[in-house]
Amino acid sequence: MTEDEILDLLTLHLTPGVGPMRLTALLNRFGSASDVLRADETDLEGITGVGVKIAQALRDRGNRDRAQQELRRARDRGICVVARGSHDYPADLCEIPGAPTFLFIRGELLPADRFGAGIVGTRHPTAYGRRLTQQLALGLARAGACVISGLARGIDGIAHTAALDAGGRTIAVLAGGFDRIYPPEHRELAERIVLAGALITESVPSQEPLKGLFPARNRIISGLARAVVIVQAGESSGALITAEHAAEQGRPTLAVPGPVDEEQSAGCHRLIRDGATLCRGVEDVLVEMRGLLPQSPEPDRDVDTPAPHRGVDAPHSPAPRPKMTDDEGQVYELLEQGTRSVDDLAQSSGLSVAKLSGLLLTMQLKKLVRQLPGNRYEKT
Repeated sequence: MTEDEILDLLTLHLTPGVGPMRLTALLNRFGSASDVLRADETDLEGITGVGVKIAQALRDRGNRDRAQQELRRARDRGICVVARGSHDYPADLCEIPGAPTFLFIRGELLPADRFGAGIVGTRHPTAYGRRLTQQLALGLARAGACVISGLARGIDGIAHTAALDAGGRTIAVLAGGFDRIYPPEHRELAERIVLAGALITESVPSQEPLKGLFPARNRIISGLARAVVIVQAGESSGALITAEHAAEQGRPTLAVPGPVDEEQSAGCHRLIRDGATLCRGVEDVLVEMRGLLPQSPEPDRDVDTPAPHRGVDAPHSPAPRPKMTDDEGQVYELLEQGTRSVDDLAQSSGLSVAKLSGLLLTMQLKKLVRQLPGNRYEKT
């Protein structure tokens, strides 16, 4: 997009009453943000959900002045401004209902970040909740998965910190703008995340973190994730909103069980009762994430079928071996002997099932191996 197109779109984004859904309806009707801003009030009022009040607000010059100020503020602070539809916008997030019109980003998004897991939960975890969150985030980070959460107190902050301590990547989705990191005690953590991941928000830099913005930001957490894990959530926990968004978006939801009489786990138990996957550890999360990757059909292994004729002039030199770590090389060598199950690979390699699950996920992303029906694997 050109700078003028971004400015026009940001003007719509900042118009009171125009959220992602109404903005999409306006763009579908008029074709571009500039055409919407030039449209007659009568034509605007004909759009579903756009009444007299919003039509008048769209003609308010003050929205454009504010958009210019916010865009300048973002540029001056090195904040990346990404509009929906641009090539830098996360593809999976673009597909969710009510996808954010804009993302304001500090740090860097990498292609591999799309294979991440969301971890959310109560702001008041018990020692059990803290321990389980640390184990999950550490295991996921070591397996090469990005840990995604909301920078909130409690489970969110623990998940981000554990991922960073493991040397992994993590993404924090904020409700407000970058001018006021919330909670304030997580400012230092936010700066650590910028160096090993990204801070993301749909709010302009000056936007305060109002209470009503937090439920909406949860759809971004689940929209960026391949799977969402709920760790300790009461019956009224905001983490359950993330689970609802995940279900609407087709993301697997996992819940960590707790003592049956513990209030902090009541929401998790309800999720499990209603069909969420029981999460016993990082392996369960990795299995759900792998399930979203394309699987190859089981190949025909009829031993009587002759190999394809190559011709006398066809080259027959072996393909160069892909670059991989020592552990990946060990697994690859085992798969050169034929298809193997996860249990077979764990027994032959001496690697734990949890670590092996992470390796296989990473090797799938590198296109070194592919998963077959029956949770078996073969080299590509």
